[in-house]
Amino acid sequence: METEQRPWGQYKVLVDTPTYKVKEILVKPEHRLSYQMHYKRSEHWFVVSGEATVTLDDKDIIVKKGEYIDISVESKHRVANQENEDLIFIEIQTGEYFGEDDIVRIEDDYNRI
Repeated sequence: METEQRPWGQYKVLVDTPTYKVKEILVKPEHRLSYQMHYKRSEHWFVVSGEATVTLDDKDIIVKKGEYIDISVESKHRVANQENEDLIFIEIQTGEYFGEDDIVRIEDDYNRI
């Protein structure tokens, strides 16, 4: 499993099949991913360490260790780590396509729009 480094932390793909993909995602303290959406996949996020502040269609939701949230196709979403420890969650993607080019960035702290 190769770890992909990003400005906000890192992720590694645990499982990659034609029908689903599973990633372990680590978000460093005081960082967040881009506010984005996908046309071809939905996502299920299960927090295993830390606390996530999830923005889902412009509403903030706290997701704690042991809790999960579902992200529907075409829903705007982002995850932020506002805590002092790493946030780690498991992302399960389902749908028809899982490429990184199915990311439509709406807002990004790292100028990737």
